[in-house]
Amino acid sequence: MALAINVKGLTKSFDHKEVVSHIDLDVKSGEIFGFLGPNGSGKTTTIRMLCGLLKPDAGDGHCLGYNILTESLLIKMQVGYMTQRFSLYDELSIKENLDFIARIYKVPNRKKVVAECVENLGFSKQRQKQLAGTLSGGWKQRLALAAAMLHQPKLLLLDEPTAGVDPQARREFWNTIHDLSAQGITTLVSTHYMDEAERCHRVAYMAYGHLLATGTIDSVIENAGLYMWTVSGDNLQQLAAQLREQTGIEQVTPFGRQLHIIGHDPKELAAAIAPFKNNNHEWQIANPTLEDVFISYVAKAKDNFA
Repeated sequence: MALAINVKGLTKSFDHKEVVSHIDLDVKSGEIFGFLGPNGSGKTTTIRMLCGLLKPDAGDGHCLGYNILTESLLIKMQVGYMTQRFSLYDELSIKENLDFIARIYKVPNRKKVVAECVENLGFSKQRQKQLAGTLSGGWKQRLALAAAMLHQPKLLLLDEPTAGVDPQARREFWNTIHDLSAQGITTLVSTHYMDEAERCHRVAYMAYGHLLATGTIDSVIENAGLYMWTVSGDNLQQLAAQLREQTGIEQVTPFGRQLHIIGHDPKELAAAIAPFKNNNHEWQIANPTLEDVFISYVAKAKDNFA
């Protein structure tokens, strides 16, 4: 399968601090690729380098077959970029925003394309005149995605597009992304939601500018090499404090009415929890979740700003 994104050694610094450090990234055409990591990990900077808004300090590669260093303008014309914050004009109406974007990209048959887009969004003729700034979060998200798709891009770069959006709107959004994938459109999407990450074909995890893991959900979890026990019962907060002091236990995290107790050595982990097994708690061996894995990665990652 052809690669929509293929970059090597991508690096960017601000004020002599390296915010993206020599990352290699491959994304297949038609793939939904999840880009995960804590705030400040370098995801947005990487996305902006991929679409030609920032020039890398080092590294090279191609996006949609175009060189990211010398053909950034050609990349921009083939990419739909949806930023973290709603970036359309609040004081323009829904239709006026879409018409403005269509003019920028010189979309053929602009009026027809905008009219079809507004209709597909489900806006009535009266509501098309509504100012974009008055829309709810879910509708703003749909409008922003429609604007990013007006010029029929081959690649979508979506930077935390569903932050602050309700679950129903998020589900509808992801159904749309999968429909676009079936049409051959590639999507790279950054997200903090683990349920969204699990809807991606593959994921990459960044922390402090470094790419720590790449692969399918199953392979990322397996390659982390974590072992986990869960415990439920009374006084879990007190138990968690005691467990965190034990050698062999690397992570104790509350999940609802359970604790997830994690380590890399199964024998050491079993020995550490043995003194705490009693009739007041129910212990079970379990499989780590994607969230468990990423918390583990963050704990081990080196903060290059410290």
